[in-house]
Amino acid sequence: MKAQLQALVDAGLECLRDTGYIPSGLEISYQIDTPKNPEHGDYSVNAAMLLARPLKRPPREIAASIVEQLRSDRLVAEVDIAGPGFINIRLAADAIFECIPEVIQAGERYGCSDEGAGIKVQVEFVSANPTGPLHVGHGRGAALGSVISTLLTSCGYDVTREYYVNDAGRQMDILALSVYLRVAESLGYQVSFPSAAYQGEYVRDIANTLLSEDRGWDSITPPEASTRQDATDDEELDVTIAAIRSSLGEQQYGALRELAKDFILVSIQEDLAAFEVHYDEWYSERSLAENGLIEDAVSTLDERGQIYTREGAKWFRSASFDDEKDRVVIRENGQSTYFASDIAYHYDKYQRGFDHIINIWGADHHGYVPRVEAAVTALGQNSGQLEIVLVQFASLIRDGEKVSMSTRSGEFVTLKELVDEVGCDAARFFYVMRRAEQHMDFDLDLAKAESTDNPVYYVQYAHARICSVLRQLPEESGGADITAALLAAELVRPRERELAMTIGRFPELIQTAAHQREPHLLTTYLRELANQFHTYYNAHRVLVDEAATRQARTALIQATKVVLANGLRILAVSAPEKM
Repeated sequence: MKAQLQALVDAGLECLRDTGYIPSGLEISYQIDTPKNPEHGDYSVNAAMLLARPLKRPPREIAASIVEQLRSDRLVAEVDIAGPGFINIRLAADAIFECIPEVIQAGERYGCSDEGAGIKVQVEFVSANPTGPLHVGHGRGAALGSVISTLLTSCGYDVTREYYVNDAGRQMDILALSVYLRVAESLGYQVSFPSAAYQGEYVRDIANTLLSEDRGWDSITPPEASTRQDATDDEELDVTIAAIRSSLGEQQYGALRELAKDFILVSIQEDLAAFEVHYDEWYSERSLAENGLIEDAVSTLDERGQIYTREGAKWFRSASFDDEKDRVVIRENGQSTYFASDIAYHYDKYQRGFDHIINIWGADHHGYVPRVEAAVTALGQNSGQLEIVLVQFASLIRDGEKVSMSTRSGEFVTLKELVDEVGCDAARFFYVMRRAEQHMDFDLDLAKAESTDNPVYYVQYAHARICSVLRQLPEESGGADITAALLAAELVRPRERELAMTIGRFPELIQTAAHQREPHLLTTYLRELANQFHTYYNAHRVLVDEAATRQARTALIQATKVVLANGLRILAVSAPEKM
């Protein structure tokens, strides 16, 4: 409806340009808002206020000229000028209720559009190192990335959901070390377990699995610990990793790394699938080096004059592109850095032909944003195609107290444990109720509560309640021709009008949430719609004796049901028919 009103206001402004009242070429970015006070109308337009300065005329005078262009349209029942020059519009009843037959006919397609047809978008999210199970912190990025992807798909975009598997580098060596030492421990050896290794119980699970599969791991012996008293944790790790590599040989050591990675990656994939998060691509970091992509990216930077050598290492001139300092891409020993992999990965995203690239990262990665944007620009790519959404941390609250967590020590709540405790529906809904950049407290007790205080329960209950009413419909009620005129004649209550107005906003809401990457707009909308339905249902009977009124009210709640179900589907939250 807002889009129709905008077209109407635009047409009115164009008429004023034709008459010379508004100079040709003068454009303004006005807003159409919903007044907080319903007595001020359904919508308010601030165009006259914005035109006052360039036209050097009183805003009320300008508003009067615009109003004359609006009065005759069928959408408008009343239009007046308020305050210093706001244009308040009250819609015609037929216009308000014409969305109801449209919703019922469109069904699951209501809210969808083709505006993004032909535009390829990649959304990369979660991408946690496969060094341990996903925890509740990863869950927020998973839910946000999943819903943003579905919102874009609903708007017609060709979306590729991608997980970047960090299966190269030192963290995988630390994982292999941790598993190796737990294997030795299980064999009865006295093991000095480094504090900087992975401590979680899942490491023992991997070790026990390796031993149970009879792959020859029961013949290993633990390496000797570092004898340096002043060795740092990192130095101790490196010495132990080197000793294990030497003892096993590169082939068996590589197999250990791969087995440990695969064990955790399968766990990650299973946990995400249970959380209704699915990917089109699992992209291996290791493949960047194997396929020569790191070398290609660094060579391209070098050809463009963005690489120099200092103390045997190759440096990228990232400070020339608004990064705080230059960055090493190839170490003096010839090994590429993590950042070199990031450069190659993003270069490959552009090479794959995506029109827009969205990275959803944890807020702790904010320092990486300028260096990645610098690399993209230096490679000759359009940095405007790259968008980085930073997701703040989520804290778990149980019995009013924050649950403490430490990833490296293994003291954390896994995503699987959260889903098992509160359910997938509540977990997904709660995770996206706030803006990505806002810290969130996840109240476990509220998420499990079967009461109207629980927002997801409240929305689902609205859907189930409508299903219950529709099951009670007399058989002869079906097949009626529901028109906007009939609805306008029968649905005269303020709450009916309000419910229809909210239903009509759904397609615009989906587009806004998709464009702004803000799934919380959808959860807020669904809670508002559910509240309006519950309030209406508690005040007015639907299955009244009078046939025309019953048909109209039934159509209204049927449309409400469709929108609730469609919104929940985008969130990958179930819409139960009974509760």
